[in-house]
Amino acid sequence: MLGENFVYFFTVQGFFIGIIFGILKSFDAEGLLVYTFFITTFFYLFSHIIIALYFRTITAKAYNFPKELHEKELDIFVKEINKREKLIDSACKITDVAVRMNSRDAVGKKA
Repeated sequence: MLGENFVYFFTVQGFFIGIIFGILKSFDAEGLLVYTFFITTFFYLFSHIIIALYFRTITAKAYNFPKELHEKELDIFVKEINKREKLIDSACKITDVAVRMNSRDAVGKKA
């Protein structure tokens, strides 16, 4: 079950338990609302604590991050990006030279 679904499920359970407890213990509508609100809030917060502890203890131990593999891949990506930047810079220089030559030819033809 996803963590989000667990929170929803536990919160709805808290709501219904709050309504039942409020009906049994309160003598007016305000008491019913207060009991329902506080019990639902408790169940909501408690479900978040359970999910946090679950993900910290269970899934963190089961997952091993291959640091060396990722570092090698990132080094390769950096080299490729540097190559592409040099290629783009040279293409920009060639384009700038061509634009200057065309502007000189255009000025020379007008004069």
